[in-house]
Amino acid sequence: MADEEDEEARYQKKMRKRVTEAIKNAQMEQQKKEIMRQFLDAKAYERLMNIRISNYELYNQLVGMVVSLAQGNRISSKITEEQLMSIVQRMTYKKESTIEFKHK
Repeated sequence: MADEEDEEARYQKKMRKRVTEAIKNAQMEQQKKEIMRQFLDAKAYERLMNIRISNYELYNQLVGMVVSLAQGNRISSKITEEQLMSIVQRMTYKKESTIEFKHK
């Protein structure tokens, strides 16, 4: 009986920890969104949210980039969708590989 109570207590503690982490993550995500609303115009923000859905890692990189630009006072006005897409292209650029055939 005591073993079952200990197991139940451990389960409760684990669940509380998970809920706390979920709340913390949701608050951090909300803060990111608020910061992005300050520095992106409406279309750029909408594009960023689409990127968030399709590629969360790229979204986090973009948020980091925008925050660093803002901290360095390198943003004079809100970032437009075109500027955001330019940043995305620079971040995701991969040199195209070529295949060469050498004949003997």
